[in-house]
Parts: sequence; C-alpha cells; structure tokens
Amino acid sequence: MNKVVLIGRLTKDPELKFTPGTGTAVATFTLAVDRRLPNKNGQREADFVPIVVWGKQAESTANYMSKGKLMGVSGRIQTRSYDAKDGSKRYVTEIVAEEVQFLEWGNGNGSQGGSPQPNRAASQQGNSGFPGMDFSGSIYEDEMTPVDDGDIPF
Repeated sequence: MNKVVLIGRLTKDPELKFTPGTGTAVATFTLAVDRRLPNKNGQREADFVPIVVWGKQAESTANYMSKGKLMGVSGRIQTRSYDAKDGSKRYVTEIVAEEVQFLEWGNGNGSQGGSPQPNRAASQQGNSGFPGMDFSGSIYEDEMTPVDDGDIPF
C-alpha cells in the first residue's frame, strides 16, 4: 500500500503548467510539514515535501492557494529519474496528490481570485477529516443557518 496524508503550509505560490499536446493542467508546490517532536534543542523542525497535482485540482490549487496557506494533501509517493543537462542521472521523490483540501484561504496573504466554494464534504464533516483542525471563525460559520430542533423529524 502506498498512501500518504500530509497537512502543511505552502512555501511559495503553486506553479501551474499545462502539458504539451493534451493541455492537462499540472501544479507543483512544496509543503512545509511540521515534525511531531522537537529536536534535541527543543526546536520544532519541518520537512519540505514536493507535491504534484493534476487536472482540475491543479487549476483550483493554483487559483486559490498561495504562500503560507494551510492545506491537506493525500496521495502516493512516487520516485522517478531523468537525465540532467550535464549528463548525470537525477532522482526525484515526490507526492502525487489524489486529493487536496484547502484548510485555509481568504483575503489575506495575497490570495488570488476571491474565495472558492467550500468543499461540501469538508463542511459536513466540520473539520475536513483532519483531527485537531478548528474551523471556528472560518467561512463555514457565515454559511450556517440555525435550525429549530422542533423542525427535525427524529
């Protein structure tokens, strides 16, 4: 089984490109993911993980996410190699995202294009399925309509 789930912050704005011929969108970016335990000096460290997203998710990621924003990614680890211009063989290990979740967006930090529509599955779960993530004060609060308990048939 090859499954990875990460939550981290973008180190810079996602880079969006389109494949020659088919025009398929592909976005690349790096997530800074905090390590669980501090190092021997008591400082928190982070791993910088390269991510690749394809298709409509790539376009949405490039349009709505920017440097510093918190996001969740699930996917698989992939290794590949290529020949560099100097003739040497280079190896790359990256995460190919199968699902992305925007855990933080808004008007700050230079976000592009306004606010996206919230992910319905995420808003129904309340915390996007990521334990410890608190959405109080988020866009979800503005979209909630109070319901009178007397109106519920069970």
